[in-house]
Amino acid sequence: MDAYFLAKTVHVISSAILFGTGIGIAFFFLMGMRAGLSSGDAAAAWFAARTTAVADMIFTLTAGVVQPLSGFLLVWLAGYDPFAPWLVATYVLYLAALTCWLPVVRLQVQIRDMWRARLDGEVVDEALLARRFRTWFLLGWPAFAGLVTVFWLMVAKPAW
Repeated sequence: MDAYFLAKTVHVISSAILFGTGIGIAFFFLMGMRAGLSSGDAAAAWFAARTTAVADMIFTLTAGVVQPLSGFLLVWLAGYDPFAPWLVATYVLYLAALTCWLPVVRLQVQIRDMWRARLDGEVVDEALLARRFRTWFLLGWPAFAGLVTVFWLMVAKPAW
């Protein structure tokens, strides 16, 4: 097995993990928050928020670190111009997705802690909880769109 094939395999698998777990985690978190906010099921919401925060650290963070490393290795091994417009676009979109994801992780932890406090009988600012959740939801869309576009750029490699 040559280095390019190995790097490409790692890159494709980590991209599948990054994208797939990102969607899965978001869905799981969304359903847990929906249960908590609409029906008052604080235990379900706390479980979803706690599990989401852990999954993001294990899967999303790991794949998010592997992606640029394996990507730069692929660019080098394949002999691509690292400043080709399609590659520069991927760098910008990946950084934009990262810029959205970092506050999302912080919000998930804050939301998790608010649900834990509620389970412990503490008074929680429901408006703040809902606002944090809305912000989390809104930040997910540009990250999702950016990664979908990165996938397209990786496959199409358009000659701009």
